[in-house]
Amino acid sequence: MKKEIKIALVAILGLIIVFFGMNFLKGLTMFSDSDIYYITYSNVSGCEKNTPVYADGVRVGSVSSITYDYSHVTPTLIAVAVNKQMRIPVGSTAEVVSDLMGNTQVNLLLVNNLREKVAPGDTIKGAEGDDTMTKLKAMVPAIERMGPKLDSILTSLSAILANPAIQATLANAQAITTDLTTTTKQLNTLMANLNQNVPGMLTKANTVLDNTTTITNNLAAVDVQGTMNQVNQTLADVQNTVNKLNSNEGTLGKFINDPSVFDNLNATMAHTDSLVLDLKAHPKRYVHFSVFGKKQ
Repeated sequence: MKKEIKIALVAILGLIIVFFGMNFLKGLTMFSDSDIYYITYSNVSGCEKNTPVYADGVRVGSVSSITYDYSHVTPTLIAVAVNKQMRIPVGSTAEVVSDLMGNTQVNLLLVNNLREKVAPGDTIKGAEGDDTMTKLKAMVPAIERMGPKLDSILTSLSAILANPAIQATLANAQAITTDLTTTTKQLNTLMANLNQNVPGMLTKANTVLDNTTTITNNLAAVDVQGTMNQVNQTLADVQNTVNKLNSNEGTLGKFINDPSVFDNLNATMAHTDSLVLDLKAHPKRYVHFSVFGKKQ
């Protein structure tokens, strides 16, 4: 075999491999293991050939062709190649959706119908997909209406921020934050000191409690009833003495309660006073001293 023929065969084989490889990467099947279904749309919304087809989030096929009616008599017809093992119940629909990145896909919306299924070659009704781009387009008018309001809000916000009172408030807030930071450091220092001193304080408290327990035990050991009996006996003796003083019994009782004793005592004091006065007035009557003479 000539060298040129070998090179040509290798080139043809490479082209075949590249063709099937590209189709495989695009999602096309290399062998006829798919069934063709048709979907009608009024707007395919960015759908093109080889767009993936999903059912319940799983890729089951891809778009094989798109037929557009330029006369606008019939809707756009999309042919999709779906895996032969896929069962599409009658009544199911298909929608075309796109995300923010521009990626488009066809979603099969399957219904719960176990008795009937769509036969290969039949047409599936297309549904308008509520995709992200459609939602964004619907939001554009509302965003445009909000534009003047946003400008007004930003203007008011700028005026508020330019107010000296706001700046003073922010400065005060910064000062308060600094004070809080200082206070937090002081609290941390205080807690550290407490952590160092609390064990010693607890030891002292335990000692005080032990002493209190000892005192309580000593008080419990005291004969309180005997002490109270002695106190009562003493009070009874005192009461008996007081009763005797209030009666005429005994010297003190008679002295306190007998008026005659008091009168006699007054009379004695009066005579004593008279005697003292007479002694001062006539001392020679009572005292006479002479070396040679005699007492008259």
